Amino acid sequence: QVRVAESGGGLVQTGGSLRLSCVASGRTFGAYAMAWFRQAPGKEREFVATISRGGGSTWYGDSVKGRVTISRDNAKNTVYLQMNSLKPEDTAVYYCASTTLTAARAMSNITSYLSWGQGTQVTVSS
Repeated sequence: QVRVAESGGGLVQTGGSLRLSCVASGRTFGAYAMAWFRQAPGKEREFVATISRGGGSTWYGDSVKGRVTISRDNAKNTVYLQMNSLKPEDTAVYYCASTTLTAARAMSNITSYLSWGQGTQVTVSS
């Protein structure tokens, strides 16, 4: 599995935007489907989005659909999460994860993802 590290979190006002980045180690980044999850205090980890190995297919959680876009640049070993129209309920630690399964198969199943980053905090003020 690749090792991943997230960045780009911060404090933003309601309605604002942030772009999170996740850089992966290793030469085989393109062999992994990637995903973003988030976890708010006292809540379970929640699926945000996943992207196929080549970047051609994406899936989103219902709570963020229409407001976030996942993308990847395999030449840079990086996956992104562009978040717009942020709400206070988007406040959470955001995690990047990789899987050897296809994105269509892994989807929102946390146990499908074997490599996780340390997370990056996103705080949306009201």
